[in-house]
Amino acid sequence: MMMFENLPAENVNLDLVTKGKHSALSKIAAKIARRTALDPRMVLRAIWLRERLGSTAIGRGIAVPHAFVQPISSPVTWFTRLAPPINFKSPDLDPVDLVFTILWPRSEVHTFLAALSQLFRLVRVPLFREELRLARSPDEVIAILQGEAWANNQIPPAAAAPRVAVN
Repeated sequence: MMMFENLPAENVNLDLVTKGKHSALSKIAAKIARRTALDPRMVLRAIWLRERLGSTAIGRGIAVPHAFVQPISSPVTWFTRLAPPINFKSPDLDPVDLVFTILWPRSEVHTFLAALSQLFRLVRVPLFREELRLARSPDEVIAILQGEAWANNQIPPAAAAPRVAVN
């Protein structure tokens, strides 16, 4: 998957405890700023300005906060699993526990929608979401996100479909 092909383990947070949406975005922005040497206020402001336009929660417990940022030349991606899930004003009203945060270079806006579309196709697959929820380490998360079948959208039909028990 293009967005996560070089995701380092340091950009994966599992079971982050927060008090709500603003707390979650603040903690994630601070972690991104530390790893990238960007100004933490600028990162949070960029993410929060986009969030104020409308919730970046897309349903099924997933949010994709994102922003276009001038001082970066390549995308910065971050995966966070929240514990417990929080209210993110999701369209399906489900609380969010899987957060994919993306900072995208302002100079590369034309490539963003294709990458975002790829992510959205993956998170629609129940097995993909479940694997992320059960991952025990950042390395497991990276293996799931970079898995060859997921990356190439070659998910076997049996994996994509719900399993039905036959009596």
